[in-house]
Amino acid sequence: MTDLPSSSLQLDSFALRITDIRQAALPALHALSLSVGWPHRAEDWQIVLQLGRGIAALDDIGRVLGSAMWFPQEDGFATVGMVITSPRLQAQGAGQTLMRHALRELDGYDLGLNSTRAAKRLYLSMGFQPEATVYQCQGEAVAPPALTLPAGCTLRRLTEADLPALSALDRAAWGAGRAGLLAQLMALSEGVGLFREGALSAFALCRPFGRGHVVGPLVAPDAAEAIAVFAPHVAAHAGRFLRIDTREGVGPFAEFVARCGLGVFDTVTTMSLGRPWLARPGKAGPRSFGLVSQTFG
Repeated sequence: MTDLPSSSLQLDSFALRITDIRQAALPALHALSLSVGWPHRAEDWQIVLQLGRGIAALDDIGRVLGSAMWFPQEDGFATVGMVITSPRLQAQGAGQTLMRHALRELDGYDLGLNSTRAAKRLYLSMGFQPEATVYQCQGEAVAPPALTLPAGCTLRRLTEADLPALSALDRAAWGAGRAGLLAQLMALSEGVGLFREGALSAFALCRPFGRGHVVGPLVAPDAAEAIAVFAPHVAAHAGRFLRIDTREGVGPFAEFVARCGLGVFDTVTTMSLGRPWLARPGKAGPRSFGLVSQTFG
């Protein structure tokens, strides 16, 4: 990938330089996310920098005061994330400027993002449409009760050989292909798959993130199978911090997440620009019960 060209930005008394995010120092990016209360570790920043492109806004002494990233996937779709402005710039239009840079780089793509409450008005002004609420559920995991698997199903740990089946299932649920991202995540995660007559029917990955571990993506055709692949990760992390971001606000899966000690900590809004991102309600087939992250969807 070629570096993005640098440019300048004047915001009241702040003169900022917009540059390729890979030119920014990792500790400075980490400090930026800490300044707005995000839980990302330096290691989490390394992952997003490897998987996407972006820009950073630097002041005259090299401090990072803003960022925006984008993650093109297959089928002409991309997600936007890591859109951060330091508290001192949040009222000066820096977020809009960073997003306009990103949108120029993403011309021709359909886009999706997950918006904080503070940023929702900005994205609405740029034409993004709200689609669903994401519930950030987290806490000290409580060991789940013993479960009976759905009839005819077996549960086992996933291996690299399962990646093609996992990618196909994820594509059906997510609405676009992202095999490259999933391959990277498999190397970082423990995976559990539910197999029906030898074919992968549901899966969940779990990896280190933020204060502990996060479960996602989690794809299944129904709540029973979603619970079946989620429960082993809860059991493996009982007594420790665990998180899942899900659009299941009510129903059996949401109730099971709560019983496992993961209460709703915050919410964000899934939004799209271009074609709708999410499958329509009532559509048959697999669906996403757990996001990779708010950045990746």
